[in-house]
Amino acid sequence: MKLSLQATMVIGFIFSMACIAVAINGFTSIPAGVDPATASDVRGFAFFWAFLGLVGFAFAAASWWILRNAARDAAKGE
Repeated sequence: MKLSLQATMVIGFIFSMACIAVAINGFTSIPAGVDPATASDVRGFAFFWAFLGLVGFAFAAASWWILRNAARDAAKGE
């Protein structure tokens, strides 16, 4: 299966937004009276999803950068 660069950019952005939403939900759902081990586990889970969101955003940004440079090169006639 081949994906176009535009599709990769859109899917990467959607994936990153979903992962960031899960991370925010994880950070905000830590109860106040929970033991430190459980709170640490929840934070670790949320940081993992935040990392995945950053990776998705990096791929989306790289796709956008490649598309932008390809359009500039095509406009110059190279």
